[in-house]
Amino acid sequence: MNTTFFSEMLQSIADRGRALIQRREPAHERSAGLLELCEALLSGRGEASGVALARDILGRYEDLTIGPRIAFFEALATTFGSDRARIEKTIKDWQQAPSDETAAELHHASEPRRLELFRRLNLAPGGTAALVRMREQLIDAMDHRDDLAVIDNDFVHLFSSWFNRGFLVLRRIDWSSPAIVLEKIIRYEAVHEIRDWDDLRRRIDPPDRRCYAFFHPALVDDPLIFVEVALTRETPAAIAPILSGKREEVDPERATTAVFYSITNCQRGLAGVSFGHFLIKQVVEELSREFGRVATFVTLSPAPNFAEWLKRERANAASIAIDEDDREVLAALDDVNCWRVPEIAERVREPLLRAAAWYYVRGRNRRGLPLDSVARFHLGNGARLERLNWPGDTSERALAQSYGLMVNYLYDLGYIEKNHEAYAQQHAVVAASAVTRLVHAPVREVVPVSG
Repeated sequence: MNTTFFSEMLQSIADRGRALIQRREPAHERSAGLLELCEALLSGRGEASGVALARDILGRYEDLTIGPRIAFFEALATTFGSDRARIEKTIKDWQQAPSDETAAELHHASEPRRLELFRRLNLAPGGTAALVRMREQLIDAMDHRDDLAVIDNDFVHLFSSWFNRGFLVLRRIDWSSPAIVLEKIIRYEAVHEIRDWDDLRRRIDPPDRRCYAFFHPALVDDPLIFVEVALTRETPAAIAPILSGKREEVDPERATTAVFYSITNCQRGLAGVSFGHFLIKQVVEELSREFGRVATFVTLSPAPNFAEWLKRERANAASIAIDEDDREVLAALDDVNCWRVPEIAERVREPLLRAAAWYYVRGRNRRGLPLDSVARFHLGNGARLERLNWPGDTSERALAQSYGLMVNYLYDLGYIEKNHEAYAQQHAVVAASAVTRLVHAPVREVVPVSG
């Protein structure tokens, strides 16, 4: 049974159920408010009318403006939370007669009602996509409403199950892929803008280029995450040669290196649901099978928050990340185009790389994790911080975010698990000696390796 047939079947059930409700219910109940419809959905109607109700609720929710939408979220956080009286009763039952049955009842009683509501809403045609959009709007609302975080936790809990690796399908994206998929690749690309269809074709059609994406059966032709790959003969230090329309193609059979130069999460509503590491590992397996000579797997990654951090350190006279001499030289970065002047660029390079090494190796946030979000992703996957490159990306956006800094992370297949454990258990930054040598003073969190 394919997903199109399944969707049509659900749509048919919903249509019949809607007609059933309209025939059997009085007019005032048919026009009941959104929250009343949610209560009705939880009350346990038949399957057909339940699917119709779920579709009706999601349709009405889509029509809400910002104010009523936040009011709906408030109700989800309060009215559709846990039943305290039921929890207290099941606690007493378990205390009086501990058993698997009373423990299971306690587990079910402690679950917020909104979890079951989301499960039933998911029965509607397009329900999964609608709930992903709902969570995206919830994330926006949470910028000013910390009390809505309990709903977000429930979404992450459900989505982690609904979008686990067992449901994901890896597909290669090439010029023969459906136009609707290609259009979304252009629209979603978040690292290096795809300017037009010709630009897209240069990235996915040549024999030395690959693009892979994860899809979910409930989101037909809508990628969850995709990665763009360049096959090369060496580890690149800059993005321009990879994206150039005038570059010389590499014979894939002679390539030795696979470069992951853009990884894009497509669904903001699935933020916090991790499947990027599965994507990279599976793509590594695919490329290893297809190209026997490719043995080096690296990224060419952005450093999106480096410029902001360095500006703060330059303004901090007591900074331990940069010394006074480097601070004076780095003042040249106030002109973002300083990289164009060879003499200035040569003076800036070493102080900037020293600062970057400190940022990556020693910089920590309040949770004790590396400051850089891209670094957290790759180090958590078991990669090694291999090399810092400047200037690696001279686009306007990159100069503003990172002064043009780019980073290579190495996925060494023999050390991925060991590196992952070092990061997971100690938040250790596994880095090549070429990077650690740039740091003024060695620290416990650094795990230098040769290379």
